[in-house]
Amino acid sequence: MQDYSDYSDKRSGLDRRKQKIPQLKYLLFGGQRKMIRRSEDKQQMIILDNYSPKLLTFVLIILALSLADGFFTLHVTGHGAIEANPVMAYFLDLSPWAFMSVKYFLTCLSVICFLILNNLYIKSLNVRVDKLFPAVIVVFLVVVFWQFFHTIR
Repeated sequence: MQDYSDYSDKRSGLDRRKQKIPQLKYLLFGGQRKMIRRSEDKQQMIILDNYSPKLLTFVLIILALSLADGFFTLHVTGHGAIEANPVMAYFLDLSPWAFMSVKYFLTCLSVICFLILNNLYIKSLNVRVDKLFPAVIVVFLVVVFWQFFHTIR
């Protein structure tokens, strides 16, 4: 049997599991908290510091679809279509570079928010935020396919 008396001297007295937001060093350089293991924690907001490859795939797909949406928007607006979003229409009027920069920045900001809150349980929708990534991808796919088929007409 192992003697644990030496370990009690090294403890700070603080339970690290009580901390819901990891320290900045873990967010920047990675950590070990990969998933929520306790069932009582699944109804709370806990920020993880290590994400799954599946989530990375979702993020990359969303960013790629955002770029495709931006390029198709530039193409169809160049052929007489109108940008329906007034905020993006303003940046489109400034320049294509301003439009694409703002579009990509806002998409990246949204994805970062989704990542930070990916374990948040939304009671009104009865779903965790990480389950919304595929829904965002489907919406982007519908928009991109609509623009693509509008372009080839």
